[in-house]
Amino acid sequence: MDNITVSLEGRPYDVLIGQGLIGKSGEYLAPYARSGRLLIVTDTHVGQHVLPQFAASLQAAGLSYAAHLLPAGEGAKSWAELERLVDWLLSEHIERSDHIVALGGGVVGDITGFAAHIVKRGCHFVQVPTTLLAQVDSSVGGKTAINSGAGKNLVGAFHQPALVLIDPDVLDTLPRRELGTGYAEVVKYGLIDAPEFFDWCETNIDAFLAGDADARLHAIARSVEAKARIVAADEKELTGVRALLNLGHTFGHALEAETGYSDTLLHGEGVAAGMALAFRYSVRRGHCPVGDADRVSVHLAKAGLPTTLREAHVDASGGQLVEHMLHDKKKSGGTLPFLLANGIGQTFLAKDVDLDDVAAFLNEERGR
Repeated sequence: MDNITVSLEGRPYDVLIGQGLIGKSGEYLAPYARSGRLLIVTDTHVGQHVLPQFAASLQAAGLSYAAHLLPAGEGAKSWAELERLVDWLLSEHIERSDHIVALGGGVVGDITGFAAHIVKRGCHFVQVPTTLLAQVDSSVGGKTAINSGAGKNLVGAFHQPALVLIDPDVLDTLPRRELGTGYAEVVKYGLIDAPEFFDWCETNIDAFLAGDADARLHAIARSVEAKARIVAADEKELTGVRALLNLGHTFGHALEAETGYSDTLLHGEGVAAGMALAFRYSVRRGHCPVGDADRVSVHLAKAGLPTTLREAHVDASGGQLVEHMLHDKKKSGGTLPFLLANGIGQTFLAKDVDLDDVAAFLNEERGR
């Protein structure tokens, strides 16, 4: 089992990664259970496929639990579901010393973490991510949020988990499309500042997608190590270091908004298309060799991910997509920074991007 520490001053926490951890979770969660009881938040899909084994492990460790089921999907990250969740936590007599368990993908982790931040002015929570995207990205780092009518993740807070348990075995239950969406975030770490890891992804993608245990363990651990390092350096995106984790997200969130945050375009698919667009826009600005941009698109396409507006099911004008970007939470002082690249593994934050030029670029991309 890998144990990776997120080294935040005064409040470090561990990320445990190992096969079969779901079946041993009671052993690791016992210290976090007040009076031997845990409150679990999950969704209807995970409740059917993972919760029974998870619950059996808790019971084997002498723990009891109560569970709250959210509807599956991005629609659960809403004011209405947040209110319902907080009311349930209060009805279960939650105390500030309690640890809520977020058992599920990124949606479950995001809304549970936010509820933990606000209920009784803050209590603790544990992440048990069950999707690849959550395992390599959203479960680590403390970003919690819900969506609003104005955009994605615009209402939230930084609230770090007390522990993260990652079991790669649960990925075997994921549909192929869900696995691909998480893989986009794996590739992201190579594109940010680790070209050798991107090389590894190119070599091992077939084994990873086919379920090779060693490949999956390596990819998850390497991704978590990269995120832990960046989060420790810039927990709340104050210096710009953590902003590198948003590669592909400015373009990607605009695509998600245009498709209504629906199953038409899943988050990881939006990020994949966004990264391909960011690299091609970097070529347009003279930063990136065209060969590197092509390598990125070819690799993402091999994972079954979209790399163009057409493949992302978006036919909006550049102006319409830029309008979505204006709601981006990274906007500051009237300007919107973009993550661009000088090449694979050479991502940088550009603060001089002309949105009219972005709109023109996206209009050209409609013809691809």
